[in-house]
Amino acid sequence: MDVRVLKYFLTVAREENFTRAAQILYVTQPALSKQLKFLEEELDTKLFLRKNSGIKLTDAGKLLCKRAAELVNLSDKIFEEFTAKKITGGEIYFGLAESYQIRFLAREIKNLKNFYPDLHYHITSGDTEQVIDKLDSGLLDFAVLAENPDFQKYNFLEFPQADEWGLILPADDELARLEKISFENLIGLPLFCSGQGWKKDIAKWCNGQIEKLFLEGSFRLSYNGSIFVKEKLGYLLSLNHLIDVSEKSGLVFRPLDPKLETKIYLVWKKYPTFSRMAEIFLDRIKNSFEVNTLSQ
Repeated sequence: MDVRVLKYFLTVAREENFTRAAQILYVTQPALSKQLKFLEEELDTKLFLRKNSGIKLTDAGKLLCKRAAELVNLSDKIFEEFTAKKITGGEIYFGLAESYQIRFLAREIKNLKNFYPDLHYHITSGDTEQVIDKLDSGLLDFAVLAENPDFQKYNFLEFPQADEWGLILPADDELARLEKISFENLIGLPLFCSGQGWKKDIAKWCNGQIEKLFLEGSFRLSYNGSIFVKEKLGYLLSLNHLIDVSEKSGLVFRPLDPKLETKIYLVWKKYPTFSRMAEIFLDRIKNSFEVNTLSQ
């Protein structure tokens, strides 16, 4: 089995789109499709479900992801050990939840690129279900989660700070006069929130009374929700620092009362098949998190 074709397969699986994968791989889409069709024929199994919006992996495809990631990483390590005395770069794959603390990650990547100019990093965003699925399939090296990870399955680092929940609303709204937003203030309002946040964080904050609140709509990306708030279709429950609430934005952030915070975690599998570059990143981010935690 050709390692190059396995790399093609992993790229398509990560992007969930043949066109984007072909652009990343610098090959034509027909050539990429042909190679993966040959792979399916070689394995005598269907790896993808093709839909108008892109592709999804079959169960066999998810299994191959795990095995292919292990083989590709092993191949890369062998190449590094026998052909390079000095590592100048490599690939790292991240799946990220929304959080202003992603700045710690970005800062460490920037520092790392000063030492390893050929470092290439790949970012995908989504909620816990989306990124964990890709992490388990071997498509990601690391995931950033806005909830407690499964400590039996994953290793983790806790980010130095916690993210605070609040309400995003128009600056000219009557509620904007309040310094904090209580549960009673939200009753009767059309609310927007991520599905994950609504079911877990907000439900916990409501002390079992979430049925008294009305979810107008759910958004996986807070920015999209803020557009609806600007059009005065409702109010957005979101983490602080994700939305522009400067004076010119027309929006404001008001924290919830009682205070509601969410811890953020950097997560990776218990027994990862890391590239050398991912190992170096992990060592550096561990030291960085320790320094930031101690400085608070």
